[in-house]
Amino acid sequence: MLSGPEGSITLVPGALTQLVVVAAESVEGARVRRPKRTVQVGRGAVSLGLVVAHGASLADVAREVQERVAAAVSATCGLEVEAVDVVVEAVA
Repeated sequence: MLSGPEGSITLVPGALTQLVVVAAESVEGARVRRPKRTVQVGRGAVSLGLVVAHGASLADVAREVQERVAAAVSATCGLEVEAVDVVVEAVA
């Protein structure tokens, strides 16, 4: 929730999850694992599991996901993201 003199803005967890998934999947070769769509945000941290395309550099894809997710959350929500933890759960 963000508060200001004009009132408050509440971002429900589903909207934040959708924002994170869209940002993560904008990286070529990255797909957020569908059965695990929940994204936990607490203390300025995001955690998500990925499927990375076969042949892609796991480190490069994960790093780009971290950067895009942090930028999207910061730009869209005005929240500072301390960490984006990425777990590569599969290669497909």
